[in-house]
Amino acid sequence: MANVLLSEAEKTYILHGIQKNMRNDGRTNRDYRPMELESEIVVHAAGSARLRLANTDILVGVKAEIDTPIPDRPNEGKVDFFIDCSANATPEFEGRGGEQLATEISNTLSKAYESQKGFDLAGLCIMAGHQCWKLYVDVLILECGGNLFDAVSLAVKGALFNTRIPRVSTAMHDGGSMDLILTDDPYDCERLDVTTAPILVTVCKIGDQCVVDPSAEEEECSVASVAVGVSCRPDGNTTTKQSITTVRTSGEGSIRLETLKKCFDTATTVGASLNKALMKALHEDETRNSKGLGKREIYGFLK
Repeated sequence: MANVLLSEAEKTYILHGIQKNMRNDGRTNRDYRPMELESEIVVHAAGSARLRLANTDILVGVKAEIDTPIPDRPNEGKVDFFIDCSANATPEFEGRGGEQLATEISNTLSKAYESQKGFDLAGLCIMAGHQCWKLYVDVLILECGGNLFDAVSLAVKGALFNTRIPRVSTAMHDGGSMDLILTDDPYDCERLDVTTAPILVTVCKIGDQCVVDPSAEEEECSVASVAVGVSCRPDGNTTTKQSITTVRTSGEGSIRLETLKKCFDTATTVGASLNKALMKALHEDETRNSKGLGKREIYGFLK
């Protein structure tokens, strides 16, 4: 996270606003800042997405390779996360400044996705005990404007939603050996089921209030924070069930048990709403990208 120098008066102003459920930018304590999401932007990746949350800018690309399952989990595939903190994102990332943060984000994502309540790794299994898909998820932090854990997790889920892996068939030989055959048709692909893929919701304790999506300035006012992995599973036609897949605490301050429970309640409730909005945006973006050439809406400098 980026360090921002604040005077005591500025910290007091932020703290008093949060106590009254009114933040500097007009949000309540449970509101996220507006996001921009775009998928299918890296040509040579199996899936990709770019997400901008205020001044935080994240680019994610996914590559898929065939690998051998872990002996303890013969029916599951693998997901590896690689985080690169660009030196242009913030001066603190120059040299080796971003390595520790990159490791923390990578480890938190790995724990969230390896949970039995999180991402369905069984969907990556090709042949139990022999062959599986291994996904390499490369994350580039282009700009750091606070709340990196949440932004990275949202961009990762967007890239996995966009990921397509080749269809695999098997051929049995006379000797009993079996070969894998990958389709040559670039359009004969299977998509991943990211329904239960977790997202991270960071809840900051500022004063005696719990705040989500902290800005860089608000992070400076926080004495402790909790990053909660939230997985949403459909539970009926209109309801979803939230599960916590991982918990990471940070900060020099302590958190009472009652406050920790409040953080969990806030994270699961906000996580469900955030996941619903993300999936809706991903489906809408997919619909736009499915239009033929000449029919797509053109944005930005190309217009």
